[in-house]
Amino acid sequence: MDRTFYQTLADSSIAGDTLSRDIAANILTGDQIELFSLLNAAYEVRKTFVGKSVKIHIINNGQNGFCPEDCHYCVQAKSSKADIEEYPLKSDAEFLAEAKNAYEKGAYRYCMVFAGRGPSTKRTEHLARLIREIKSQYPIEICVSAGLLDDEKAQTLKAAGLDRLNHNLNTSEKNYPNICTTHTFADRINTLKAARKAGIQLCSGMILGMKESIEDILDVGYTLREMKVESIPVNLLIPISGNMEEPNLTPEFCLRVLCLFRFLNPKAELRIAAGRELHLRSMEVMALYAANSLFLDGYLNSKGEERRRTYQMIKDAGFTIESDQELDQLIEEESKLSEKSHDPVTRTVMKDLRDLRPALSCAPPPK
Repeated sequence: MDRTFYQTLADSSIAGDTLSRDIAANILTGDQIELFSLLNAAYEVRKTFVGKSVKIHIINNGQNGFCPEDCHYCVQAKSSKADIEEYPLKSDAEFLAEAKNAYEKGAYRYCMVFAGRGPSTKRTEHLARLIREIKSQYPIEICVSAGLLDDEKAQTLKAAGLDRLNHNLNTSEKNYPNICTTHTFADRINTLKAARKAGIQLCSGMILGMKESIEDILDVGYTLREMKVESIPVNLLIPISGNMEEPNLTPEFCLRVLCLFRFLNPKAELRIAAGRELHLRSMEVMALYAANSLFLDGYLNSKGEERRRTYQMIKDAGFTIESDQELDQLIEEESKLSEKSHDPVTRTVMKDLRDLRPALSCAPPPK
């Protein structure tokens, strides 16, 4: 592909034009696509609408397990055989302490996730009180993922000050029965519509690596565009024993998907979410040239990389964070807390003779 192709992608996206499905599919599968040229085009779109900033999210697993749904990708599902630490709903004090920590660690948005089909009226009112309390103490946005909601419950959460509701599409309508049988794709769409009707911003994305086809990925991308979703997390399936098998994802393909989603949703907060460390590997930082958001401190049931490394990655790539906290100060604080003495960023560790002369069976101890 010549430079004109990539410039046209950027210019058309910035102008608000919709990519044809043929071009979108070519972005994902075309042999002539040059990854760095594609990333550069996506970055032009990113820079136009969101500049060089990164929004940090910290996610809170409000309860663990006890879910009646059979979402095959989720370790908390009733069908999962994964060995997890189950616990009921956390106390309000615990939520408030974790919200405080999120704010102090530079999070722009604090995300609370609750397993289950959907909240009862009592649970919804409880969530509303919790949202009000957090918002009264910390200048931080709140996103809640609580399962299926109707209009009335969405209105209750909006009145409490909820900024965004997360409810991922996860995959296409066609592929949905292959990943869940206890609720439908339409149920998820209706929940997003209830949130939109209440005036709550939408957070909805997908999970790559669930045997979806290229057409399934395109369907999700175009649906999110049609619904004008403000926040789009792109998760890369994390295989956990007792759950779904390890997907065949490459760093290049994951980056192509991120670029496509940026072209289709130019103004959205595009988040590289779960699994970025595992599937992007040495290419992880390149995701920030399409995405402008990420998670800190891991995900629902799996750990992520250490905070200092994430902060440093953002800074080294020339980006800033949207936060009341200074990025340099966060890096300094985390460096002081680091107990990994071999970390090359915080200190230099010199080789001893065992390292310098490994062929010797018994190298003398260092002097």
